[in-house]
Amino acid sequence: MTSVLWYKRDLRIHDHPALAHAAERGDVVPLYIIEPDYWALSDTSGRQYAFLCESLASLRDALRALGSDLVIRVGDAVDVMQKLHDEIAFAHLVSHEETGNGWTYVRDRCVAEWARANGVDWTELPQSGVVRRLDTRDRWAARRNRFLAQPQTDVPRALRPVSSASDPIPDLCVPDPCPDRQSGGREHGLSLLGGFLTERGQTYRKDMSSPLEGAIACSRLSPHLAYGTVSVREVSQGCAARQREVRGGPRDGWAGSLKSFQSRLAWRDHFMQKLEDEPELEHRCLHRAYEGMRPLEPDSARLAAWEKGETGLPFLDACMRSLQATGWLNFRMRAMVTAVASYHLWLDWRSTGQHLARMFTDYEAGIHWSQMQMQSGTTGINTPRIYNPIKQGLDQDPTGAFTRRWVPELAAVPDEHLQTPWTWDGARRVLGKTYPEPIIDVAEAARTARTRYFAHRRTVDRDETQRVIRKHASRKDSAGHFVNDRSPRKQRRAPTSDAQLTLDL
Repeated sequence: MTSVLWYKRDLRIHDHPALAHAAERGDVVPLYIIEPDYWALSDTSGRQYAFLCESLASLRDALRALGSDLVIRVGDAVDVMQKLHDEIAFAHLVSHEETGNGWTYVRDRCVAEWARANGVDWTELPQSGVVRRLDTRDRWAARRNRFLAQPQTDVPRALRPVSSASDPIPDLCVPDPCPDRQSGGREHGLSLLGGFLTERGQTYRKDMSSPLEGAIACSRLSPHLAYGTVSVREVSQGCAARQREVRGGPRDGWAGSLKSFQSRLAWRDHFMQKLEDEPELEHRCLHRAYEGMRPLEPDSARLAAWEKGETGLPFLDACMRSLQATGWLNFRMRAMVTAVASYHLWLDWRSTGQHLARMFTDYEAGIHWSQMQMQSGTTGINTPRIYNPIKQGLDQDPTGAFTRRWVPELAAVPDEHLQTPWTWDGARRVLGKTYPEPIIDVAEAARTARTRYFAHRRTVDRDETQRVIRKHASRKDSAGHFVNDRSPRKQRRAPTSDAQLTLDL
């Protein structure tokens, strides 16, 4: 009996429930479909495609070591399935459940329709704590934790060779210079995990907010989790093993850092669950009353300046330029650049979200769109944080090293004026010449945004707020721990945005 194993965002053979399930049934044809229409979307990019191709090469090597191979086909998923079905007449299709963007949601529905019409049994299995067709968020955390505590699935001892040929991997996506992009492939993911758990992670809790130290202290596993070269369960259990090692040891930072990291892994599933429960949140405000608060048609000049890192606000511009070159920012910086775009520049989250999605090598739709709405204040259940980019620069880059690296035009500006170069006596030699004048007055823009936002919030329908709380809000125990098992009716107020720093993976 032959099963087709459809790889999507799960590019590994270890702890792979779908592979284990398919192997138990008989012969397995591992399949990956490169879909040109997907890579033409406005939230995909060349840096992501390059990471994918490297990860496919790693997966192919792993499957060949088992005696099999990865069949790579290019085209529409239904067309590929039909052609493969004509070749080998498979009756079973196995994959992991995917919480992707709206395009993949529609594609999966089309594949499901094709499978039914052709007598193909499609089995989809979970690979994380995200629960499909969840009826309530009460006790969700317990379900998620039970999944992560289960033993990892074994790698099959061997797989039969496959006879199906692969298509050449095409060059897709427009040129996307990202010189410091992370490399794909499981070996890189495992190296990062090992280095984080034994060396780099010791100062994680302390350094995660720094744009310089955070790049080292954070695990940097986010793109590997997004493409599934390592599983969430592998990472969580590896972290738990390290926690047992350091328990009772010296107060050297390890215990607190590892506890914080486990919390971030839990929040990762929490935010992905939001998109799984409500796929439309990619396209419309989670709280419907916030539609129309900002114009859908963005101020093109402001949007372009923000995207290019040419707003005249040094720390903000440094973050945007760093993102362009590396494909990564730590979470505080992601929150800050989104908040400034949403409040100070008053841009709608959909236009800024598309750009950030393309820039992040670790783009994960469930996390990304949930966070875009959270940081722009359209969930209706989170306290808005209007980050001051000047203060963030002073607090998070006190030496100016990060800002100076990415905004070299300010080399002549003294340290005390670096984040506010317009206050420097020599500003006229730089501003408007080699570096732009600030496109906004930060304090005035924040005041205006706060007035606009809370004026709108006062008109919001409370019943809609309660709907969002019931469907999406995290449940907390009396100590404030993330447990997701308390009834919303017992909550005295809507949850606040305590997850602002929770996704520094």
